[in-house]
Amino acid sequence: MKRDKHIYIGLDLHKFQHTAVIVDCWFEKLGEKTIQNKPTAFPSLLEYVNKYLTEGLTPVFGLEDVGGYGRDLALYLIEQGYIVKFVNSSLSNAERNSYAMTVKNDNWDAQCVADVLIRKLPYLPDATPSDIHWIISQLVGRRNALVKAQTALKNQLHMQLNYHYPSYKDFFSEVDGKTALAFWESYPSPSHLKGATMEGLRAFLLEASNNACSTRKAEQILSLVQADGEVKREYQTSRDFIIQSMVRNISYTKQEIKKMDKELKVTIQKLGMQLETMPGIDTVTSSALIAEIGDIHRFTKSDKLARYAGIAPIKMGSGGKETMKKTKQGNRKLYDIFYNLAVQQVQVCKGSKIPRNPVFYDYYNRKLNEGKSKSQALLCIMRRLVRIVYGMMRNKTAYFLPEMPETKVS
Repeated sequence: MKRDKHIYIGLDLHKFQHTAVIVDCWFEKLGEKTIQNKPTAFPSLLEYVNKYLTEGLTPVFGLEDVGGYGRDLALYLIEQGYIVKFVNSSLSNAERNSYAMTVKNDNWDAQCVADVLIRKLPYLPDATPSDIHWIISQLVGRRNALVKAQTALKNQLHMQLNYHYPSYKDFFSEVDGKTALAFWESYPSPSHLKGATMEGLRAFLLEASNNACSTRKAEQILSLVQADGEVKREYQTSRDFIIQSMVRNISYTKQEIKKMDKELKVTIQKLGMQLETMPGIDTVTSSALIAEIGDIHRFTKSDKLARYAGIAPIKMGSGGKETMKKTKQGNRKLYDIFYNLAVQQVQVCKGSKIPRNPVFYDYYNRKLNEGKSKSQALLCIMRRLVRIVYGMMRNKTAYFLPEMPETKVS
């Protein structure tokens, strides 16, 4: 593409409005326009851009967010036959910070996008909004928010229970388990256990746990409550209400997470990928990988995906001396997913002492024997995982664990 054959329109996208700045190939600002973020307003942007078109010039549009606020505009421009480029926000931010005086407003942000368009035009990818990748990303984000809320509620429940049951941690293995939540809701404080018989509590626990808890658990709870002594608090009714409210909220959030997992499973199946055939990858991990990677075809090879995730080392040099160094750049969320997946590949099953993935376990130990540290050996596994996941996603193939003799770890 010859730069002098185009005019460049950078767009700063927002929820309710978009700001466009038009720049020529010499970085001179021609005009600016703000439109509402709704389809009926999009034609007015094209009418404005056409005023600056002369014979032989074609417009090129640059958008940072083609999956969220800018999705509708990107699709409209593509349908009208215009060149639409995706501008990574890190590029426009670097452009903004390259000036001595940093300015932050909609017009300047749009102009920085336009300037990146001019400089990087041959290298910028075409804007291709993908609804399925966007919706998976939104579902993953919603699930993460639910998990975060549940963790906060669980911590609050710990604090409230400690006021009433000093030994509450010995009651159940999980404070937010099904039986535990039923117990806290019915007996938010020891005062509710007054007059409770062993048989009555046993019957309650049997029903709440689907016959998993019996007399022994009832005896244990009553014994622990008696050993703790009487705990008296003012405004006990309100305190009980707080615990019961938390229990209801935790139960609701758990149900929502289950529904979210089901929706994620159905949605990712539409892509036809088989990531869950690899040990350590479940629906949650699979959807997180897809959400962070997006369309796998935007990476021409696995090395580029590794660099995007910050797993591949970068070349550092000066004065003729060069070295490869680990970097903290890249998509850190994707890095963390591959890191956790690598850890799972070298784990050993507690009961059988058999490695979860014998191939990676053997590879990990070979790297340690070569003198690499544990973190370096894990990084080697992460790099191999990137190549495998890349191939599985691109070709929609399943993972087949190579046959190796089962050996227990001493």
